[in-house]
Amino acid sequence: MTTRRWSIAAVVLFAGYAATIAGANWATTLWPAVAVAGLHIPAGALFAGLAFTVRDLLQDAVGTRTTLLAVALGAALSGLVAEPRIALASATAFAVSELVDLGIYTPLHDRSHLAAVSASNAVGLLVDSLLFLPLAFGSLTYLAGQLVGKTATTALAVAVLAGVRARRRAVPA
Repeated sequence: MTTRRWSIAAVVLFAGYAATIAGANWATTLWPAVAVAGLHIPAGALFAGLAFTVRDLLQDAVGTRTTLLAVALGAALSGLVAEPRIALASATAFAVSELVDLGIYTPLHDRSHLAAVSASNAVGLLVDSLLFLPLAFGSLTYLAGQLVGKTATTALAVAVLAGVRARRRAVPA
């Protein structure tokens, strides 16, 4: 954490990010996969897809080190609300995928924020799914549904972010 004071937005992003990780694991433990167009989408995939965009925003607000602390907090909270195999699989998958996301997002951010969010989320959600599913369920059976669910949530989050940014530019300061 830097020495600057945290804004309310940064606190909300930090708590929200940790909550999306725990929420994804809680939903995966509690609810069965949702069948949509022949795909089985684990309920947690919808939360997990949102986590990647929130992570990027959190990094912008508080920096990399504090964002990594939020990853650890989310994993710890998951241990309280999810089955142990889900929490452990998630902690492993999020740790690796968030580092990959970070490695893609950081160098692209200054060129185009939305491109950085889109590219890092696309790769991050793929890595997360490829690690999480075998660790949690012993197979990649839900891979297509996992990718569709995470991609849909991520696309919605990126669209909202693009709309907010466009509105800010359109409104004179």
